[in-house]
Amino acid sequence: MANDNEVLRAIRERRSIRRFRPDRLTPEDLSAILEAGTWAASAKGQQSALLVVADSAGDVEALRKANAEIWGRPEVDPFYGAPDIVVVLGDGDNPNWLQDGSLVMGNLMLAAYAVGAGSCWINRAIEYFDRPDGKAMLKKWNLPAKYRGVAICALGYPEGNPPAPKARKQDYIIHV
Repeated sequence: MANDNEVLRAIRERRSIRRFRPDRLTPEDLSAILEAGTWAASAKGQQSALLVVADSAGDVEALRKANAEIWGRPEVDPFYGAPDIVVVLGDGDNPNWLQDGSLVMGNLMLAAYAVGAGSCWINRAIEYFDRPDGKAMLKKWNLPAKYRGVAICALGYPEGNPPAPKARKQDYIIHV
């Protein structure tokens, strides 16, 4: 790549991690990752996304259980043993809640890679936070019901080597 730098390398090299060591992220690493999320671009600079660090073991277990149920695989840990969980929510009153939250997720995952941690985008947050038990979780967290689930970011230090990248498809870019 002719125009190569640290950011472009991180974009190429970052992978979704699905095996984590049990040790939690250091406070410094977690703080750096979270701060990167706050610097994500957002429509009209409105910053409609919100990051919730799930520190309570009970909350994490409820999120795991509900996510596995929605996935239809209750026997599987949908968070792959990640010791740190960040829920990305979007203000459902904002028409760009999903796009804004998705950009936050991208920043979280790139920042995790940058500090030597791993991450994985976990789906099914939209479904969960639209359900009554998801709304109850928002209430427990003292958040208004208007918040919608964008994704869950599973974070931790990788166990083993990351997966190899897949080749980029031939027709990824079309000039018109």
